[in-house]
Amino acid sequence: MGTTLSCCVSPNASPKLARHIRPAEPDYESEIYEAVAGDAVAVAPAPAAVEPVELDFGAGEGHHLQHISDREMPEDLALESNPSDHPRASTIFLSKSQTDVREKRKSNHLNHVSPGQLTKKYSSCSTIFLDDSTVSQPNLRTTVKCVTLAIYYHIKNRDANRSLDIFDERSHPLTREKVPEEYFKHDPEHKFIYRFVRTLFSAAQLTAECAIVTLVYLERLLTYAEIDICPTNWKRIVLGAILLASKVWDDQAVWNVDYCQILKDITVEDMNEMERHFLELLQFNINVPASVYAKYYFDLRSLADDNNMNFLYSPLSKERAQNLEAISRLCEDKYKDLCRAAIRRSFSADHFTGIRRSNAILS
Repeated sequence: MGTTLSCCVSPNASPKLARHIRPAEPDYESEIYEAVAGDAVAVAPAPAAVEPVELDFGAGEGHHLQHISDREMPEDLALESNPSDHPRASTIFLSKSQTDVREKRKSNHLNHVSPGQLTKKYSSCSTIFLDDSTVSQPNLRTTVKCVTLAIYYHIKNRDANRSLDIFDERSHPLTREKVPEEYFKHDPEHKFIYRFVRTLFSAAQLTAECAIVTLVYLERLLTYAEIDICPTNWKRIVLGAILLASKVWDDQAVWNVDYCQILKDITVEDMNEMERHFLELLQFNINVPASVYAKYYFDLRSLADDNNMNFLYSPLSKERAQNLEAISRLCEDKYKDLCRAAIRRSFSADHFTGIRRSNAILS
């Protein structure tokens, strides 16, 4: 994963594996193909050409150079179109899910449907409830469920069926068994998406952070390549995003040949080619800022709350409270050290700025 110049030269060539194959993972049964949707595939439209800025130097007609500021994308447009790059842009999956959430709430209100027994626990004066998921250490099971739910809304509320041949499962099947054409005519249910992703994460022993980065890369691909995730391509797009996220995030990444042990009928050459196309479509932008990661984490929590997928809450015990207090004290000491270092660097009274300290509140 380098720059454009250092990547594969030949479009038909596949990167060679420079490492030995690890022991094969346990044999996982191929999941049953249920009826899923849409078989229309359209070629992604080419980006519109930018009109050059004509500069009149009073020397007749010649080659006119375009100023760099005219070639750059305006900041507002960049924020709107690239949510995986900018923390202020709203995530695509949360926007696509709001339509269903509003319709469900409206239907329940019109039909006087009771929300039923409240399963979410709320803190009181005597008891504090906390879940075991944080932005730095998310809960694996719940995070994978939320990520697959986000993928489900991407497929269900897609704008069109734009796709690329490298991700089309009809051209590059993941199984040797003949896939019925009916499979591509219906949207996959959330449980089938979850089963597919859970199998990969369980076999490859991937982390919850890797699931969040997978969703970032998926939305970045849809934005950069101007394609849609639909029944014909969702498995290969998700597989490519997981493959890339595991290599970027984990220190000891899963090799491509190991995925061939999980998905028995896929070849290493196919995995290499898909990875190379994925990187090219991302323009080799695999950076995930901490602010973007945190935005996706909290938006996934909002998605879970909107769909009644509550995190597992438990009462705050004495031992856990002591651990939280110790962590808080450690962070406070580090903050004080940074403040003292900042004061020592301020030798001039003209540029001295007072530093306000505030106590941390645990909730």
